[in-house]
Amino acid sequence: MGTSQNIDVKRFIDEQRFSPYQWGILAVCFLLIAIDAYDALAVGFVVPALMQAWHMEKAVFGPVMSASIVGMAVGAMISGPLYDRSTPKTVMVVSMIMFGLCSLGSIFSESPLSLGIWRLLTGLGIGAAVPGVNTLIFEYSPTRRSSLVINTIACGGMLGAAACGVAAGLLVPAYGWKCLFVVGAVLPIVLALVLHFTMPEPLRFMVMRNWPAERIAAVLRHVAPKHDFNGARFVVTEEQVADRKSGMGVLLSPRLRTGTLMLWLTYFSGTFAYYLLMGWLPTLLQEAGASLRDATLATSVLSVGGIAGALCFGWLMDRFDRNTVIALAFVLGGASIWTLGHQAGHLALLPLILFIAGAGLSGAMFSVPGLAAAFYPTNGRSAGIAWMYGIGRLGGILGPVAGGMLLRSFGGPGFYAAVTATILLPAVALWIKRQASSRHASIDAVATMREA
Repeated sequence: MGTSQNIDVKRFIDEQRFSPYQWGILAVCFLLIAIDAYDALAVGFVVPALMQAWHMEKAVFGPVMSASIVGMAVGAMISGPLYDRSTPKTVMVVSMIMFGLCSLGSIFSESPLSLGIWRLLTGLGIGAAVPGVNTLIFEYSPTRRSSLVINTIACGGMLGAAACGVAAGLLVPAYGWKCLFVVGAVLPIVLALVLHFTMPEPLRFMVMRNWPAERIAAVLRHVAPKHDFNGARFVVTEEQVADRKSGMGVLLSPRLRTGTLMLWLTYFSGTFAYYLLMGWLPTLLQEAGASLRDATLATSVLSVGGIAGALCFGWLMDRFDRNTVIALAFVLGGASIWTLGHQAGHLALLPLILFIAGAGLSGAMFSVPGLAAAFYPTNGRSAGIAWMYGIGRLGGILGPVAGGMLLRSFGGPGFYAAVTATILLPAVALWIKRQASSRHASIDAVATMREA
């Protein structure tokens, strides 16, 4: 027999076991992040070959490598309104095809200028695609493990970066620099087709947009094949009375404005510090007495620590207050960098300190998208994540430049002190965000009591 009851889709997902269908969504999102990272880093691995092929100095390629980051920042910001006017799945598919085609276009470059333009366009596609990943996986993950799942997806970037390095080492010497971009073009286009034909739209998005009940039921049957959805009406109880604004109107609404600004500050500061460290730390370690090989390997420990931190803090975020967990992660990262500045001459301790620093800083950065996904309502979730990513990319552009200025003006001690302060700033921002959320929750509780 059919049922005429209301089904809260969020509660329904929370009550189900993690199905093979949801594992499939997780796998596609993981691969999408991995491919994004592969394509974003590809140009860095072909610069040595291009220097020989085009007979140019490496300094010429600096703007080329920055072009992709600029494109990702712009793409993320542009995608916010697009997610609102279209659907998350549509934006993701079109963006994936765009950056695949633009990656293919890179093989026709004959100068740093033309390559830079193609990388800029590729970055636009990457930047627009990534925010939808977090929205999609968040809405199909049970609340009890949503943070851990999103952080696991973020670790796909490490796989993509490693795969790009391996592919560059195997393919470029044998087939030339163009093959790396061909791989980076084929994979996202294939994945875009998989996404288009097999993946659903975000669940709560469909409900809030009043999509036909049968379309929503068709998706939920993949999650719970034995459940009878005939005659069901799908709702999202917690958001039925929410403000019907969308996009930027939601992000800067009185209720969410403080939290939005603090998320922007958090992601900007964290990305600024991360790229600053990754850009200049090998040089500082060599000046402290490490060999080039040891300095490079020690820096890579930051990434390894980031994976451990992402999984650990994701687990903690599903059990304790998300803001507090991420704030403590930033404090851990800042304290580790401060310690590094005072122990730089003790090379035996560097791997351990850098591992802890990576767990704190990178682990915190991997966790912020999950915090944003949980913070925003359905009608502002994709736009909120997109704008946070866009603001954060600006920090990635400015970080390496600021690092050079800090070293020239204050030397190593001043560099480490500035980085430490920059990493601790997000902890303060998240405390302010938590206080603002608590204040609004108290106001809502009082209003509910008065209505009752």
